[in-house]
Amino acid sequence: MMTELVSRLNRPLAIAGTTIDRRLVLAPMTFLGHIAFRELLAGFGGYGLLFGEMCSARRIPRETPGRSAYFRWREAERHHLVMQIFGADPAIMATAARIVEDNGVYGVDLNFGCSVAAICKQQCGAALLKSPDQAARIVDAVRRAVSIPLFVKFRTGWKNDPAIPVELARRFERAGADALTFHPRVAPDRRSRPPRWDYIRQVKKAVSIPVLGNGNVFDETDCLSMLTSTGCDGVAIGRMAIARPWIMAQMAGVRVPDPGIYRRTAIALLDLMERHFDARRALRRYKKFALYYSANFKFAHSFFKRIGNAADLKALRGELDSFFSGNPETVVRPNMNFFQ
Repeated sequence: MMTELVSRLNRPLAIAGTTIDRRLVLAPMTFLGHIAFRELLAGFGGYGLLFGEMCSARRIPRETPGRSAYFRWREAERHHLVMQIFGADPAIMATAARIVEDNGVYGVDLNFGCSVAAICKQQCGAALLKSPDQAARIVDAVRRAVSIPLFVKFRTGWKNDPAIPVELARRFERAGADALTFHPRVAPDRRSRPPRWDYIRQVKKAVSIPVLGNGNVFDETDCLSMLTSTGCDGVAIGRMAIARPWIMAQMAGVRVPDPGIYRRTAIALLDLMERHFDARRALRRYKKFALYYSANFKFAHSFFKRIGNAADLKALRGELDSFFSGNPETVVRPNMNFFQ
């Protein structure tokens, strides 16, 4: 199984006249897929593309890449980084996408998948799936504004009907999308039910552009199963990449050092966060990371509680040292209660 998976993932993938080396990508995640985490993950390797945090299209013209908490990157990642933007106005989205292109990153991604209430109330994210004409106008406006690869991340819609994402995918392709990332859950479902992978197969069959599958890929078996059962061109990994930043390297056949990897990774991310963020943001974002990282340990709640109660970065570092000095027992498959 592992040999077949490595072979599938390490085949180049053509996207809009460009080629990426591998077919695993880091899915975009707010407060999680930031510059510090991407640097950590890059140290392990195994990915083809990294997707940045979701950025407001309205704010991007006022953001300074070197200082922004969201709209920033390292020079070393620029050419395999896709910046995700959200908004409801085609002209504003086009302006933001043009700024993304002017900064020389690989691509731009349109968020039609976020179902958080604060985003949907602005008629952004997954709310746009209720208005397919508007969503298609946004894709068209961005396509006219930029020449870099254009991605669209979307969900099933607001009703559990496979015909909906199939038609959306076709419309996005006609409007100019170069690749799709599809999460086969209805928008109101925040992971309470398993994603319907067969919908990925139907979407892939309906379009000629690359389709990246997303949803409940937790190990090598899951990844191979998604690829073989759906025919998708690649896999976008989100929560599991946070829990185990080395997982894409493992899946792609890159040797990952094993002894002490959990401790080293936890401390390395804290070091990177202190380098890239002020103390308040670093502490807040580390606690977001800790929710998913906790899932690796037999006594997951103990780790999460320790990190959650840390008042500052010094206390947080002390909690990490204390927790790992006890050689905590890890689990083979993460505790799914921390992934809801």
